[in-house]
Amino acid sequence: MDNDKHLKGTTTVGIVCSDGVVLATEKRATMGNFIASKTAKKIYQIDDLVGMTTAGSVGDAQQLVRMISVESKLYKMRRQESITIKGLTTLLSNILGGQRYFPLMVQLLIGGVDKNGPAIFSLDAMGGNIEETKAVATGSGSPMAYGVLEDRYHEGINVEEGMELAIRALYNAMKRDSASGNGIDVVKITADSYNRIETGEVDKILENLN
Repeated sequence: MDNDKHLKGTTTVGIVCSDGVVLATEKRATMGNFIASKTAKKIYQIDDLVGMTTAGSVGDAQQLVRMISVESKLYKMRRQESITIKGLTTLLSNILGGQRYFPLMVQLLIGGVDKNGPAIFSLDAMGGNIEETKAVATGSGSPMAYGVLEDRYHEGINVEEGMELAIRALYNAMKRDSASGNGIDVVKITADSYNRIETGEVDKILENLN
């Protein structure tokens, strides 16, 4: 799984907080050495209080987003409640595992808040499924991001602190990884809301890091 991380030209970060989760990515999409997009979307809302970050093939990721969003809605219609994050992750893991001979080339983070509290899971292209209890990074810039996350993460961190930490981790990754860059996208999820952070607020935090 570690070797797979280095093949993805991006950086995504997930942080489990005391009162929710933070998901963050940079916005650059690459095709080899070519920068294909500077405004790529890599965080998708797949349920009211659940988000998913994507690294790898954009087409494969978007296909999975469509599938899992529909399954989430169907579950809610049938059961009159949202599927748990672990349930969503198991479903995605089964989909990825079923494609073993024609794998969907993605690495995913799924995070949010459900009746069991905040949670983040990471999945690889073969359907490998790991619950992350603190902080996690994927993609080609993840070694740099992990350096910051492991140094500054602490027990009891809240979503405001987690948001600043995620931005700091991505900022450092973007300085060293040519496949990462062109701005930062951040989502914070609590038991009450799913919020995509405005660019101006991200910029203010970045200014304080310099």
